[in-house]
This record gives sequence, C-alpha cells and structure tokens, in this order.
Amino acid sequence: MTHSTMRRLLAGAAMFCTPMMAHATDLEITHWWTSGGEAAAVKELAREFEAKTGHTWVDGAIAGSGDVARPVIVSRILGGDPMAATQLNHGQQARELIEAGLLLDLTDIAEKGKWREIVKPASLLDACTVDGRVYCAPLNIHSPQWMWTSPAAFEAAGATPATNWEELKAAAPKLREAGKVPLALGMQGWQQSYLVSGLIIAKGGKDAFYKAYRDADADLLSGEMITQVFGELAIARDLSKGGNVQDWNLATAKIINGEAGAQVMGDWAQGEFAVAGKVAGSDYNCFIGMGGDPVISTGGDAFYFPVNKDAAITEAQKELAKVILSPEAQVAFNLKKGSLPVRGDVDLAAANDCMKKGLETLAAGNVIDSTEQLISPDATGQINDLMSEFFGSDMAPADAQARFAEILTGDK
Repeated sequence: MTHSTMRRLLAGAAMFCTPMMAHATDLEITHWWTSGGEAAAVKELAREFEAKTGHTWVDGAIAGSGDVARPVIVSRILGGDPMAATQLNHGQQARELIEAGLLLDLTDIAEKGKWREIVKPASLLDACTVDGRVYCAPLNIHSPQWMWTSPAAFEAAGATPATNWEELKAAAPKLREAGKVPLALGMQGWQQSYLVSGLIIAKGGKDAFYKAYRDADADLLSGEMITQVFGELAIARDLSKGGNVQDWNLATAKIINGEAGAQVMGDWAQGEFAVAGKVAGSDYNCFIGMGGDPVISTGGDAFYFPVNKDAAITEAQKELAKVILSPEAQVAFNLKKGSLPVRGDVDLAAANDCMKKGLETLAAGNVIDSTEQLISPDATGQINDLMSEFFGSDMAPADAQARFAEILTGDK
C-alpha cells in the first residue's frame, strides 16, 4: 500500500468518525440504586448505552431509598437544574412534572419502537402515558410480594423451614432460642409498608387489595379483616426486634449470613444474593407472598427525561430511551437486578429459580397494580410515616388501623 493510498484511507476514516465524536454527549443520570446488586445492574445498563450510542453515562447515584432520592430529583427539575434522565417508579410520581411541561415527550420514539406491542403488561406503558402521550421508558417489573428465607437459620434452630407467614410465626420461638432474628426488617417506613399490603393480599386476595388501595372502601378498612392485618403487624413488630438495621440490603445480609429466618422484601433482593454468590433453592429460598395464592404487582422502574434546551442532549436522551427498551439491555439489566423485563419476547434462559417463579406468575396473569399506581405520592408518604411510628413505638394496632383508613379515604 502506497503512502498516498494510506493518506486517503486515513482521511476517509476521519471524515467518517468526526460526526460521531462531535455528537458524543455526556448524560447525567440520577437513580437510587446503590446496593451491591443494584450497582451491578446499573453498570450493565450504562455499558449497553455507551456501546450502542457512543455517548457517556455520567452516574448520578443518590444514596438512600427512593423516599430520599425523589425529593432531590423533583427539586432539581423544578429548580431549573435538571439531570438528563432519572429513575422514578411507575405511577403518579411524575404527573405534576408532566403537566408542567417539564418532561420530554417520547411518543415518537414509542411509536417507532412499537412499545405498545412489546411492553407487557400494557399497564406499564399506560403508567407512562398522559393524555395519549408517552413520557417515560419502562425498564423493569418489580414486585414487593416476596418472602426470602435462610435454610441455614432454620437448620440451626432445628425448626421446619417456613414457606409462608403462618409457618414463620410457628418457627419464631425456636429461631429466637437459637439466637436468630425471626424477621429481618429495616427500620424504614417503606419497608414496613410492604408487610401491610402483603398481609392484605394474604388474607383477602386481589379483591381486598383493590378495595383498600384503589377504592378506599370504608367498610373494608374499618372491618375485621384489616383489624386482623394490624394485629399481625404487631406480631411482626415483635418478630423483628433485635434486627438493628435501617437499610433493606443490610436486612437481606442477615438472610445471606444465616442470622435471620425470613425477610419480606421485593425481588430486587435477588441482586444481593447474586453478588454474594448464593444459589436460589439451596443457599436461600423464595416465596411469592406471605400466604394464599401467589400474586405479583406490576410496578417497577422507568426513566423520565427532563426537557433540555440543548438539541444534542435531547437527541441523546431519545437514544437512551431506545436502549432501555432494547432486548439486550432488558436481559442484561434485569438478570443482575432480580426484576422482570418489560418485554415478553426476550431470552431469559439464564434466569434463576426465583426469577422463573416470577415469570410463571406473570405469564399466568396473577398480577395486580402497584400501590404507587393506585394512590398518590402524598398518601404513600403518610402510610410510610405511620409505619415508622408504629414499628418504633408501642402504638396500638387499632389506632394504626384507624389512621391507615383515614389516609386512604382522604386520598380519594
């Protein structure tokens, strides 16, 4: 090859590469995925985004739970200092931002990508849609209706391993005698709130769940079944004593280390087991629900994109939205996160036993909406505050039930 030929090839390569480099953009992306399993999942999503687009994922992780992160996220958007993209949960959290014209309309991307055909269940895309326009990219399906157990803890206690709430209560005395905490529970209201909805489903099924959270049925909320639920919460308060942790992943660590019998927590706990090298069905067990028929909610995480005056950022935001729904990103992220993909057409042959249980339940149509889709963020916050107070005191179950009913009826 002559020097002149080489120069021509290099010049052509430069002409080809320059536009891509000129349009490479840094996108600041905020989220609250900071535990070991969550961080591993974020890396997969960032890797897919950078490899497919040439842009840079600038990670803006916010330490703490969603309760901590969401006010920071909303404040930045309202204050004129928006990130390029942010995680939020499906539901009503972004409604006011959409109505204020502060979030990017993704309808053109959704239509070209045929999101209406590929996103399952359809309620996930409905949660992103306001007045017929799409404002978020669904990423996963998360359900909090899981109970995780430690075979090692039950074996050490000489107790029959629990598969539901009633069996956990029965095994609790032996677990205590063996120095194990029966119920691993972080002392944060959002974690404790999962016990409320889980017990309502266990005792009354889907109908009771919807009557409580969607319909705010006064008769149900003041009735005997909810009285039983709050009686069980008082038992949960006793079973969790001695746990002495705040964060959910530290409670999960007690299951991993055989220090506690069970934890009621969302499917994202699988990410922590994976990082610890634990195997479902031997090192830990998983059950959908606290009793009754297995049912999972179809809430989860979605990405929203604040409006930006920079056309290059807007274009990169849309490219990220496309990547989020791509089969490759759906598989890579959700296998690490422990959640289910929003696409039903991806290959999940690598799914572990727990994820397979979730997929089977989803395929069977045994699903409900998430509480975030049924009640306002304000009501969610009030319930979380109530749970923090209840589990941090000796509040009577009847008093907690009355306040719970008042919050839900006042939300409608």
